[in-house]
Amino acid sequence: MHKVEIYSTSTCHFCHLAKDFFKAHNVPFTDYNVGSDLEKRKEAVNKSGQMGVPVIVVDGNVVVGFDQDRLSNLLGI
Repeated sequence: MHKVEIYSTSTCHFCHLAKDFFKAHNVPFTDYNVGSDLEKRKEAVNKSGQMGVPVIVVDGNVVVGFDQDRLSNLLGI
């Protein structure tokens, strides 16, 4: 089982694409809304070094943006 976390906002198109991708492949994930959670926003910036979303962490590997090929590789799908 992979540990997947996504730092997102409710209005981010690529965040929705990433979450739909996880759901389509039955990948459980934890979603942090950085639009309303200041601590998680700071955490996302610390992990990624920038302010954009989504920031996705798969087993400690940080992926900035919705990079489907990289996510598939990290998840083995």
